[in-house]
Amino acid sequence: MSGCSKTCKLGFVKCAQTVFKLITGTLSKDIAWWYYQYHRDKIEDELEMTMVCHRPEGLEQLEAQTNFTKRELQVLYRGFKNECPSGVVNEETFKQIYAQFFPHGDASMYAHYLFHAFDTTQTGSVKFEDFVTALSILLRGTVHEKLRWTFNLYDINKDGYINKEEMMDIVKAIYDMMGKYTYPVLKEDTPRQHVDVFFQKMDKNKDGIVTLDEFLESCQEDDNIMRSLQLFQNVM
Repeated sequence: MSGCSKTCKLGFVKCAQTVFKLITGTLSKDIAWWYYQYHRDKIEDELEMTMVCHRPEGLEQLEAQTNFTKRELQVLYRGFKNECPSGVVNEETFKQIYAQFFPHGDASMYAHYLFHAFDTTQTGSVKFEDFVTALSILLRGTVHEKLRWTFNLYDINKDGYINKEEMMDIVKAIYDMMGKYTYPVLKEDTPRQHVDVFFQKMDKNKDGIVTLDEFLESCQEDDNIMRSLQLFQNVM
């Protein structure tokens, strides 16, 4: 696998790790820190050593729309094309990427939810522009941008609210994906307990749903979540 291809795949996985930290706070600190330490030097080396062979059309526009430099976009694009020569990622490829990085768990459901968060136009495929836009927000966006993107992920039916079952579906999918890295130190009902605590905290008016404003307010009141927003800020 080429350096660019690895960088592209790591980009997808960093999205998963960042969202995982956003909702679980310090619970996943050791997992996230291991990931950061293991991949940081590798990513830096790849960015320095990779010879860029293709410059995507509209690069200047993407540079203006995201928080990536021209060189970072070139590296990401080459990796994207290596993995997906057609220029788009379908859901099956998305699941295969996550399965490679989380071999001890079942990443299929989380990959499904994350894919639909990337696929903002609901076309059934993710273009390079979709990929780098989401990655830019999650790694280098403002606090509000990151939280709005995460809210959209949890709002599975896209009705503008998060209910408890939607939050449970996402959190359960995350624990399933982490597999043995999580379950030996957690009880079976931990995902449900975690969701109960978070939902009670976020549902300010106790109407059974969490609005975007409630989500933003609750997350910004939580020191663990605010610290987690910064963890992967400058990994790439």
